[in-house]
Amino acid sequence: MPDLPIPQDAAEAALFSECWDAVLSYADLCTSGSLTANQLATEAFALGMREARDTDPTAARSGGRRSARLPMIPLLLTAVRNTAAGWESDGHGHRLDPDLRLWLNSEKATRYAGPPLQRPVALRGLRDMQEADAALLWLAEVEALPLTSVARRLGLDAAVAAQELEQVRGLFRDRCHRAHLDTPMAAECRSYARLLDAVTRSAAADTPDDLSRHLATCVQCAEAAACLRLHGGGLPAALAGGVVGWGGLAYLERRRRAAEVRLGAGRPGAGDTDGADPAEGAGRSRVLRHGLLGAAVLISLVALGVSMMPMGGGGADDAATASQDDRQPVADPTSVPPPSTRATATHSASAAPSASATPTGPAGGNPDPEPQGTSTAPASTGGRTTGPASPSPTPTPTHSAAGTCRVAYDLVNQWTNGFQATVTVTTTQALSGWRVQWDFRDGQKVTQMWDANVSQSGGRVSAASASYNQSVAPNGTLSFGFLGTWSGRNSAPSGFTLNGDSCSTG
Repeated sequence: MPDLPIPQDAAEAALFSECWDAVLSYADLCTSGSLTANQLATEAFALGMREARDTDPTAARSGGRRSARLPMIPLLLTAVRNTAAGWESDGHGHRLDPDLRLWLNSEKATRYAGPPLQRPVALRGLRDMQEADAALLWLAEVEALPLTSVARRLGLDAAVAAQELEQVRGLFRDRCHRAHLDTPMAAECRSYARLLDAVTRSAAADTPDDLSRHLATCVQCAEAAACLRLHGGGLPAALAGGVVGWGGLAYLERRRRAAEVRLGAGRPGAGDTDGADPAEGAGRSRVLRHGLLGAAVLISLVALGVSMMPMGGGGADDAATASQDDRQPVADPTSVPPPSTRATATHSASAAPSASATPTGPAGGNPDPEPQGTSTAPASTGGRTTGPASPSPTPTPTHSAAGTCRVAYDLVNQWTNGFQATVTVTTTQALSGWRVQWDFRDGQKVTQMWDANVSQSGGRVSAASASYNQSVAPNGTLSFGFLGTWSGRNSAPSGFTLNGDSCSTG
């Protein structure tokens, strides 16, 4: 396993700190446990930084020139996927998530390495933008950072960040429309291209039945429709799925939960200081920037010079490591603690690319659970888009008294024969395990679920807590999402219960 690269200057050290948690977050989704996740993240981070350094760093700011690469975070996430593919081809696939291994050996994975015109529209559209514009879009839509934070990170004027983001969304749509037209496609797809462009421009436009039927069966056109339709809240999923590939939706959910935890107010954006006193907000910003810079320099001098993890073996040794690597979701912070607090911080393995000589994980006595592991504002770290599988037995759910829970069912998106929804439960009782059940009245079937373990018998659906979000504080919330199929009608479910007790809805 290669060592982490040494930052070339303080600015690059700060960049390392900003990107590391995203890389580790996705690596954790791709592997069998936190130790293996650190190994994959380290190798991928080194690969991605080499690629970034090989390109012209001024490409994003040169007028009239296209970006030579993706913005940093998508570029590094792509490096994670490519490194995982290398593990699979080199005989180390047992260290990866089984569903990822199936994906890597399918036609879906070949699209990302095949001819450029065959690659997902979102990936081509983002790469075709100036890097600064692409970074603004990614940080705001996928990483779910408040606009004030995005503006500070990119050196933009916070007062006009919202306007710039709206312009960048339109630019991304134009790039994706052009990419879709450039894609080699069947005559039927070509005949729907202009209609698809027209109906996705307005939220009030109705989709003709024949186009709906076509989108239900054509992957390429459905992906294009998701990128072209800027309204409805589907753009983040289109970006994450098209650029990251496998696990994109789970990564998106994780980053949104992480943003909620960081802001401490339940929703991204709630922690902005737009309404605060300007001088006070500016002072906080300076303190934050100075703390990040100081921590980044300290990390670059002390930590990043050596490998973060012990050199991994191969063959039987790898198998032993994977079998002993208990599933412990890794930490997902947004910033490195300042030097005064880093000496006592326990998140040494994941707050930034650390190179401590003390092993992390069970052997080092530092399991380092994710901060979003609680369900009050979970980060959705362990769920897979194909249905989470918790290696730890789910504890007996804590009994919740009747009348102490409320359920909000949100239909996020719906298309012909399919839909996406989220369920959020608020409970006044402390829980150490939970099971939410409900009834579908129109024959809907759950096909995938994240942040919960699903089972279904007829119309009765049961969603049980995963290993990382079992605990819910009093007056806290738990949430999970899923994909499903429907036919005829898709009415909202009824009969919600939490650990056997009825919940009110609304």
